[in-house]
Amino acid sequence: LKDQFDNLDKHTQWGIDFLEKYAKFVKERIEIEQNYAKQLRNLVKKYCPKRSPKDEEPRFTSCIAFFNILNELNDYAGQREVVAEEMGHRVYGELMRYSHDLKTERKMHLQEGRKAQQYLDMCWKQMDNSKKKFERECREAEKAQQSYERLDNDTNATKADVEKAKQQLNLRTHMADENKNEYAAQLQNFNGEQHKHYYIVIPQIYKQLQDMDERRTIKLSECYKGFADSERKVIPIISKCLEGMILAAKSVDEHRDSQLVIDCFKSGFEPPGDFPFEDYSQNIYRTISDGTISTPKQEGMRIDSKTTVGKAKGKLWLFGKKPKPQSPPLTPTSLYTSSTPNGSQYPIFSIEPVHYCMSDIKTGKPRIPSFRSLKRGLFCLQGPALEDFSHLPPEQRRKKLQQRIDELNRELQKETDQKDALNKMKDVYEKNPQMGDPGSLQPKLTETMNNMDRLRMEIHKNEAWLSEVEGKVAARSDRRHSSDINHLVTQGRESPEGSYTDDANQEVRGPPQQHAHPNEFDDEFEDDDPLPAIGHCKAIYPFDGHNEGTLAMKEGEILYIIEEDKGDGWTRARRHNGEEGYVPTSYIDVTLEKNSKGA
Repeated sequence: LKDQFDNLDKHTQWGIDFLEKYAKFVKERIEIEQNYAKQLRNLVKKYCPKRSPKDEEPRFTSCIAFFNILNELNDYAGQREVVAEEMGHRVYGELMRYSHDLKTERKMHLQEGRKAQQYLDMCWKQMDNSKKKFERECREAEKAQQSYERLDNDTNATKADVEKAKQQLNLRTHMADENKNEYAAQLQNFNGEQHKHYYIVIPQIYKQLQDMDERRTIKLSECYKGFADSERKVIPIISKCLEGMILAAKSVDEHRDSQLVIDCFKSGFEPPGDFPFEDYSQNIYRTISDGTISTPKQEGMRIDSKTTVGKAKGKLWLFGKKPKPQSPPLTPTSLYTSSTPNGSQYPIFSIEPVHYCMSDIKTGKPRIPSFRSLKRGLFCLQGPALEDFSHLPPEQRRKKLQQRIDELNRELQKETDQKDALNKMKDVYEKNPQMGDPGSLQPKLTETMNNMDRLRMEIHKNEAWLSEVEGKVAARSDRRHSSDINHLVTQGRESPEGSYTDDANQEVRGPPQQHAHPNEFDDEFEDDDPLPAIGHCKAIYPFDGHNEGTLAMKEGEILYIIEEDKGDGWTRARRHNGEEGYVPTSYIDVTLEKNSKGA
């Protein structure tokens, strides 16, 4: 049994090492679960749509299904975190606590076994010492006896020597008897302790070590079960996540997605019609039959380049750009004839074509976008910010002023509440003088009133600036409306070839009024003639449009796009009634049509 104590020491140490090894395995598994959940969440975050005011909600069923799958995957990652947390609390934490207790208990049992062994060794040493002493005394007694017998048999020995040898023999015999008794006692004591050690103490220590090792084995079994239970508890929720992914996959509808694409890109324009036949021989036949180039009835008439291609002008061309209208000859409509007495004819230029050419210089293509771009760019070149935000574009200026007014109103409300509180406190002090002096609140009341007056002045000043910004829009709209009316004058009806026709459905835009306002030429560069629509847009958010040059719109309203965003965040649009203005690009959903209808 003495040899088995060291073997049990090694076995129990191996058991604790194995327990810690399994705890390390669980810890690494927890780290794997945590990293897996973290990577899943990062993956979901990477592919989830980033919500911003200008982004639309996903409309296609395939996109919605994918986002639902991402949500389910995010929940799945949460369940992996639950598994890691449960393993850490129920398995790893319990193993580490039990390992610490196990080490303490093992150390105590081994110390008890070593103490018992040391006590037995001590008893053996005492018994061995008494034995050796008894043996030594016995040898001395034998020597004394031999000396006594030798002297007793020697005739020459004196009586005194014989007596001395006899006394020495008696003394050694007595000491040998005492050592014999002591050795017997020590031997009896050692035998008792040795029996107790091997039959009572050591078996009890071994039993305790056995119980400890069995409890360690049971704890490992419980941890194995808890390890599996941690995974089994989340299986129902994980199954729901997987079912949600399957339902998301089943919700994909290809026909609905196709219909969404159709609704999104449907322009509403009709396919282009047939090209009309352009008979250029009419002028030849008319010249032969009439014998003149033009008639007085054609006086004041001109060719409008917009009617050269007939009805095909306002249609959407399916492929490529629509054909440019051909420039008409500079005869019948732009020249007038006169006859000399000898019958010869010579052309005379009328004054109206000159005005018409000047109008084309002002309103024809290419336009002069530099004035409008320069007007926008001035806001970015003003230098430091001004108090009235006049360095900002109209809408940004209005927002900044409105934001400042709201902040000032909040500060004014705080000061008003503070004044009411001070007045209530003052009334309390006046009714109960022992609570405080009412006069001590007067400086604070005065300061609060001054702050309120200052805030009211600031609010009034900013409201004046805001009214100024909002008032410019109405004036600009009225001026533009009157300018548009003056430009729309009908002079007559012409056929595509420039000849007079009685068809009332074909109208041409006449030249501008000759007696216009002196500042009309300047306004023309700021407010151009109606531009052709290059697309359409749908308002995602409502816009007040109180600033000068902006256009108010309601959510869901459809507008024509007449000029794209130049990089400053504003797009020029027009209503169906002809009202134009700039709207924020981020507030609309733009659909550009290369060959859409003109204004």
